[in-house]
Amino acid sequence: MPTALITGVTGQDGSYLAELLLAKGYRVVGMVRRSSTEKFDRINHLMDRIELVEGDVLDQLSIIDALEKIKPDEVYNLAAQSFVPRSWAEPTLTGEIDALGVTRMLEAIRHVNRKIKYYQASSSEMFGKVREVPQTELTPFYPRSPYGVAKVYGHYLTVNYRESYGLFACSGILFNHESPRRGLEFVTRKISHTVARIALGQTKELRLGNLDAARDWGFAGDYVEAMWLMLQQPAAEDYVIGTGEAHTVREFAEAAFRHVNLDWQQFVKTDPRLLRPAEVEHLIANPSKAQSQLGWQPRVSFRQLAQMMVDADIKLMQALPSR
Repeated sequence: MPTALITGVTGQDGSYLAELLLAKGYRVVGMVRRSSTEKFDRINHLMDRIELVEGDVLDQLSIIDALEKIKPDEVYNLAAQSFVPRSWAEPTLTGEIDALGVTRMLEAIRHVNRKIKYYQASSSEMFGKVREVPQTELTPFYPRSPYGVAKVYGHYLTVNYRESYGLFACSGILFNHESPRRGLEFVTRKISHTVARIALGQTKELRLGNLDAARDWGFAGDYVEAMWLMLQQPAAEDYVIGTGEAHTVREFAEAAFRHVNLDWQQFVKTDPRLLRPAEVEHLIANPSKAQSQLGWQPRVSFRQLAQMMVDADIKLMQALPSR
C-alpha cells in the first residue's frame, strides 16, 4: 500500500485528491496546522479513512517531523494562499506560504528521503500578461499579482531541485478548476451560490467585477487525476492542465442563470470595487503534452460544471434551517 502525504488536504483539491487516492488503495495522510482553525467540512466524509498529521509549510521542523513519521512515497503540496485578490492585501504572507513554503517542503524531502516523489501545485496565474495564446509548458511567465509571482518562485525552485539534486519533483500548471467545494470568495462559486439564492427568492442581485476576463475553467475532480498521473511517470516533468477552451465571467454567469431559467442581465451588476489592480485578461491552456504523455482528458464540460455548482448550491441552501 503506497503512502501519500497531502498538504492542503482540507481544501477543494486536497479533498478530491484524497478521494482519488483512497480509491486507488493508498494510505492517505493529510498535513494540517497545529491548533488549526481550518474547517474540515470538505473531508468530513473521509475522516474515518484518512490520517492527519500536524505540520505547517511555515515551519521547517514540523515538515521534517511529518515526513519522518509518515514515511510517504508521494507528497502532494497543495497548501497555498490561493485567492488572488487576497494576495494584494497580504503579499508577504502569500510569499511565505506559496514561495518559501515550497522551499521548506523541498528541503525537507532532500534531507529526509530523496526517493519521495513530489508534486508542486503551480498555477496558470504565472502566465499573467500572456505572451502567447494558448499557453504551453514553454510559454514565458509574466505574473500580474503577488500570488502569481510567488507561484513562479515555487515552480522554478521545483525545477532547480529536480535538476540539481535529482529529486522526482514535478509541477502541474493547473488552469482554473472549480467545483461545489470551491470557496465562496472565488468568482465561479460566488456566481453559483448567488444564482441559487436568487432562484430561491433570497436575494435579487449579483455584483461582479470584470465580466470580460476569460479563463480556462474545468472540474477539480478531473484535475486531481492529472496530479496523480504525473507522479506515475518514469521521469519527472511539468505539465499544463486545462480544457483548451476559454470562457468569460459573463459566459459563466449566463450559463448559471440559464440553468434556473433566468436572464442573467436582469440580476448582474458590475462593481468597479471588484476589479483587480492588474487584470489577467486571457488564460487558455494547450494541454496537448498532458493528453499525449499522461493520457489525461477532462470529462466535465464548461456548462456541466456551471450546472453542477448551481445544483449543489441550491441543495445546500434548501438544507439550511429556515429562519
